[in-house]
Amino acid sequence: MRSDQSTTHKLKNAYWTTKQVVIKKLGRKEDEHLVASDCELDSKLELFKIVQKTCLDLSLTTERYEEVICLLSQSENELGRFLKYRGNEDKTQAGKIMAAVGKSLIYSSQQRLALRAPLSRLHNEIETFRNRAVADSNVTIQRMESSRTDYRGALLWMKNVSEELDPDALKQLDRFRRVQAQHYY
Repeated sequence: MRSDQSTTHKLKNAYWTTKQVVIKKLGRKEDEHLVASDCELDSKLELFKIVQKTCLDLSLTTERYEEVICLLSQSENELGRFLKYRGNEDKTQAGKIMAAVGKSLIYSSQQRLALRAPLSRLHNEIETFRNRAVADSNVTIQRMESSRTDYRGALLWMKNVSEELDPDALKQLDRFRRVQAQHYY
């Protein structure tokens, strides 16, 4: 129930959320119970980061592999054509061998170049996965992290109010209840 949306309340909420962000950025120790309660979530986030990095690495590797295959195929084809040309000029047994090796290299370069199409398809599928699944998950995770920061800020605020709480003073108890009602999820 979010009944109290006064400017003061919004400012205090922003203050405690900002304080939580600063605590996190500076690497200060957070409440051990909060950290323990998020342990499973944090391990899944680490797993997601590994998947994200692996997808990027795999994409870059397939792209680089495709480039190398093209360069190697081109070099192999040029060498094969050179050997075939020189072998045809030389009428000795060595010339025949050079021509045969040249033909083999040309054929090999064509076969190697044939790998490019399935490799390109694999690269496109990896990119599609990265751009859709991983990017969508990343957006969801960023929203979740923002909500978690807001929630932890609210818990800091409630902790602060409860430490100042005097059960004999009704006004302070009402203040605590307002903060609690504002951030009860």
